[in-house]
Amino acid sequence: MHEGSMEQLWSTSQLAGGNVAYIEELYELYLTDPNSVPEQWRNYFGTLPRVEGGNTNDTPHTPIKEQFLLIAQNQRRLGSTTQAQVSSGYDQKQLRVFQLINAYRFRGHQHAKLDPLGIMEREQVPDLDLRYHELSEADMDSVFQTGSLFMGKEEATLSEIRDALEETYCQSIGAEFMHIVDTAEKRWFQQRIESVRAKPDYGEEAKTHLLERLTAAEGLEKFLGSKYPGVKRFGLEGGETLIPLMDELIQRVGTYGAKEVVIGMAHRGRLNVLVNTLGKAPGDLFDEFDGKATFDHSGDVKYHQGFSSNVLTPGGEVHLALAFNPSHLEIVSPVVEGSVRARQDRRNDPVGDTVVPVNIHGDSAFAGQGVVMETLQMSQTRGYKTGGTIHIVVNNQVGFTTSKREDVRSTEYCTDVAKMVQAPILHVNGDDPEAVLFVTQLAVDYRNEFKKDVVIDLVCYRRRGHNEADEPSATQPLMYSVIKKQPTTRTLYAKTLQDSGVVSEDHIKKMESDYRDALESGKHVVKSLVTKPNSQLFVDWSPYLGHDNSTTASTKFDLKRLQELANKAQEVPEGFQVQRQVNKILEDRRKMAAGAQPINWGFAETMAYATLLDEGYPIRLTGQDVGRGTFSHRHAVMHNQKDGSSYCSLQSLKEDQPTFTIHDSLLSEEAVLGFEYGYATTTPNMLVIWEAQFGDFANGAQVVMDQFISSGEHKWGRLCGLTQLLPHGYEGQGPEHSSARLERYLQLCAEHNMQVCVPTTPSQIFHLLRRQVIRPLRKPLVVMSPKSLLRHKQAVSTLEDLAEGEFQTILPETEELNPKDVTRLVFCSGKVYYDLVDRRRTEEMNNVAIIRIEQLYPFPEEELYAAISEYSNVKEVMWCQEEPMNQGAWYSSQHHMRRVTHRLNPNLYLDYAGRQPSAAPAAGYMALHLEQQEQLIKDALGL
Repeated sequence: MHEGSMEQLWSTSQLAGGNVAYIEELYELYLTDPNSVPEQWRNYFGTLPRVEGGNTNDTPHTPIKEQFLLIAQNQRRLGSTTQAQVSSGYDQKQLRVFQLINAYRFRGHQHAKLDPLGIMEREQVPDLDLRYHELSEADMDSVFQTGSLFMGKEEATLSEIRDALEETYCQSIGAEFMHIVDTAEKRWFQQRIESVRAKPDYGEEAKTHLLERLTAAEGLEKFLGSKYPGVKRFGLEGGETLIPLMDELIQRVGTYGAKEVVIGMAHRGRLNVLVNTLGKAPGDLFDEFDGKATFDHSGDVKYHQGFSSNVLTPGGEVHLALAFNPSHLEIVSPVVEGSVRARQDRRNDPVGDTVVPVNIHGDSAFAGQGVVMETLQMSQTRGYKTGGTIHIVVNNQVGFTTSKREDVRSTEYCTDVAKMVQAPILHVNGDDPEAVLFVTQLAVDYRNEFKKDVVIDLVCYRRRGHNEADEPSATQPLMYSVIKKQPTTRTLYAKTLQDSGVVSEDHIKKMESDYRDALESGKHVVKSLVTKPNSQLFVDWSPYLGHDNSTTASTKFDLKRLQELANKAQEVPEGFQVQRQVNKILEDRRKMAAGAQPINWGFAETMAYATLLDEGYPIRLTGQDVGRGTFSHRHAVMHNQKDGSSYCSLQSLKEDQPTFTIHDSLLSEEAVLGFEYGYATTTPNMLVIWEAQFGDFANGAQVVMDQFISSGEHKWGRLCGLTQLLPHGYEGQGPEHSSARLERYLQLCAEHNMQVCVPTTPSQIFHLLRRQVIRPLRKPLVVMSPKSLLRHKQAVSTLEDLAEGEFQTILPETEELNPKDVTRLVFCSGKVYYDLVDRRRTEEMNNVAIIRIEQLYPFPEEELYAAISEYSNVKEVMWCQEEPMNQGAWYSSQHHMRRVTHRLNPNLYLDYAGRQPSAAPAAGYMALHLEQQEQLIKDALGL
């Protein structure tokens, strides 16, 4: 501390002797929340020196506190008792009052009246008791300073203070925000909530609109319940305030200038949101219930369907998109984020003002599913942030049949996981529509102000069972005995408005009849719906419709321009010091560009990106190590050895080039792959790639593959050109670092839903990546990318292969064999080809032809037949793979190969050469691995 500050502190009378304990506690309060201490103390503590290099948003921390207390203790030791004493009983009680105020801000939510049913078990909170703070009823009329609790009123009686705290923090809203580190955010919430005691006085128009929205929400459920009794619809009964919540949210983000809102939600209330929020025509919904709906694909159940529409807000037209969602509940969350980021990027909006993500969750799912944590962890990362997500938990207080908290979760609230990113959490009683309206406004305003995630915990109930055919009282008898007697939210609110003279009984009945008439007409019931939407708010998919796998496009590229781009891609800024091994890679690539050295995998892949960028195609590449590449082959992002700065030459090929986005991702597979799927379904003109660190890591994202990537087009008509690079190869690295589980992807292949390829040369990956975006066909691509082939001396190509070639689904025999001498055919894919060729050369075998199948699905039967048709004397045909028999391509692809060999000679039998069936993907012992590898090579070649 500076000498002047010490002098000032020493000479200040209230810091002397017996006051130290009081000041210590006051300073502790200040460190926690500056607003909790009187203004003069706040100003004084604010003059203390800040910690060097600390967060400028934070208050002084331990080093300053220690200096401050040291001086105070020195005063006490020197016996400075001649100065004024302020540690009287009153001063101590004043401090206790500040502590009480702080306690309510921290823990008032634990005593809030959140449960419409009144059966939620709440723990006693000693901090909220007067006696805990050494206060009593005798102090109720005493006047104390209030800090910032009252606007424009610096003092109040303890009775007034406690009443204000109870009104603000312990009624229909339980606000959790004191866990946030940023002081500005905490102050913002305090001012917004305390200024109106968490209960703004809304006008008659707003109240009438709330009732109208509740009437719509309840009216649809009643209508469907009477027209389709017992049919599953996962109704919103008990949580009807979700509809006015969504209405306010959309209108308010529109006021802030948002142009799009992307919504993800599971089953509960989905049909209600479709009709009453997005404006789906009730007649279309009734047709689906009646089985009259027609699809040009397999379709999906009603409560999984997506929808889009445009609505009018005070800020203009807003496009709404409800994402398609499978039964895997929370998996839609990262998909929504990816779609939002794509839309923001298209609008050149790095802040997130124009597109808002809204994820609607169930309480058990939000607490229980790990993808929620992964998605939250994305929220402020460079590659995945979307300017803050508004999370809404429709908290039914019960899962399917499980309601005991100790079974559902280990935390007090289902929303506690959101505290990991310091998201504010606004718990609200779903039977108090005005409180729901207020927290919605708070959430939208917070997101707009701070660009961070925020959670609304809509505490409600489920009037029926998990679905309308389920009897809930079998497992929740006590809860449902209460629910049977519980009036609906609309009934309660209508009575409140009627009693206060806002609406009449006739008005209430007219609302009901008007809505029912609108439903029966079958036309949309959303008044703000734009019937002729602005087409500029939509993505144009028309160029990508109506294509099949016969669609072709040239992937050739001018050789001279290729060399220019190759040289440009190896440039680094002046003074940028590249690491020694990386510099060697750049030097080698310059030689490759000159044609002086064979082209390897890293060069070819990099040039695929460079040439696409040159032709106007944007690229997004993410994964855990994509900048360098897990196996050090890419080095798309280089790091300055002097100052740690980074440089990506692919972002600087020419002026006005498309974006090349490359981000090392968080250590997640499920959420990241879901994000990239959402991104790819929103940007058809972009090459979107996710690379697994090791191919088998994609196992953790299998649900994304199962329920979105492989089936999204067939279920929902959603086209997607997402590319997955999955390193795969048996290099003796054990079970978890060998197989990308090729069999799982092939098992999901049907009806030309995706592409599965195993390229073995640099030119193949070059043309495969270019084909993926140049060809107007949009199908997911799974690439079993290699590891050892990245630097294999035989896995090389030439500049001419890149400039003049194309992706070949079948690579025929490359040696000059006499077709009449060939008596044995070996089919294979991937790295094992080079092992087979090496052994054939060693053994000087001229009777064996080796054919590479580079695309396993859609299986190229005609191309394979063309590659073997000249071998008329073949007696034996083998499929060779490195994977165990129950894995790899054998079971999924043998029928394709048999059809082809049968055409060549009906008497030929396709046999197997590979590892024996195994529960594990590979051997963990190198000796065993080599023994198995030797045997499968012998079996394939007939040695």
